[in-house]
Amino acid sequence: MQTERRRYALISPCRNEADYIRKTLDSVVAQSEPPTLWVIVDDGSTDATATILEEYTSRYAWIKAVQMPDRGHRSVGPGVIEAFYAGMSHLRLGDFDFVCKLDVDLDLPPRYFEILMDRMEENPRLGSASGKPYNRTKRGAWVSEKCGDEMSVGMTKFYRVKCFEQIGGFVREVMWDAIDCHKSRQLGWIVRSWDETQLQFEHLRPMGSSQKSILTGRARHGFGQYFMGSDPIYFVATAVFRMTQWPYVVGGMAMIFGYVRAWLRREEQLDDKSLRAFIRSYQLQALFKGKAAAVAAIEARQEGLWSDRVEKSKSIA
Repeated sequence: MQTERRRYALISPCRNEADYIRKTLDSVVAQSEPPTLWVIVDDGSTDATATILEEYTSRYAWIKAVQMPDRGHRSVGPGVIEAFYAGMSHLRLGDFDFVCKLDVDLDLPPRYFEILMDRMEENPRLGSASGKPYNRTKRGAWVSEKCGDEMSVGMTKFYRVKCFEQIGGFVREVMWDAIDCHKSRQLGWIVRSWDETQLQFEHLRPMGSSQKSILTGRARHGFGQYFMGSDPIYFVATAVFRMTQWPYVVGGMAMIFGYVRAWLRREEQLDDKSLRAFIRSYQLQALFKGKAAAVAAIEARQEGLWSDRVEKSKSIA
């Protein structure tokens, strides 16, 4: 049994989330181990979001709301990460064991953060972890968003602070929530998400639909894959897979459109050549061996890097 409260901070960028935020607030308040601090960054909301936040911050001292000026629109990718770092400026990262970028359109199970911290304490090499997102259809069916076990999902990006600091935090661009996982693995950390009842949560807004439409989101994802240097063959395979999910066919085609448009325009790519090469190598291994085998091989190969840093930190201490 845990005798000392584990210290974790949540940082939540949000804009015009009045339809969803109350459910997220209630599900975090009901956690078996509530956060030490929750900083919610209102990125210029024009709906009732600020009013709802005022209600909760007056009741819970550990919830802090930060207001940002209205930029006139929802800005995903770089805008979300800018808001995240605006929230981080209101805390000292070293005061916490774990930090989480948490969206406010989620309904979390009551032991969600307790279980993640248990798993990360059991395995000190586990740098980032999450549960799995599900959507509920109009008929009440529970539908998985099909996120890989080798990634922690972007809407609840839960990090061990040491790992977060070593990867340099989040890149301020689309696909930040995949780039961070690859960087963690490159440095020898392990990243996981689990599809278990106590870690399954409801994503109240469908993935990729937060700006204009799901098709816009899919095209943005295609650009993001180009930005992080994805192998073209691997990317096409993932786009074909997405064609089997709603919106059928056109969703995957929108991804391909976003990737090809970025390539034709010679858009800038991630400024980390070694990581881009690392990502492409993993993707080709995943195509021919399967993701599980590719990840296992990388984790075994990179373990020495993690062990060396641990031994070095012990000697310094």
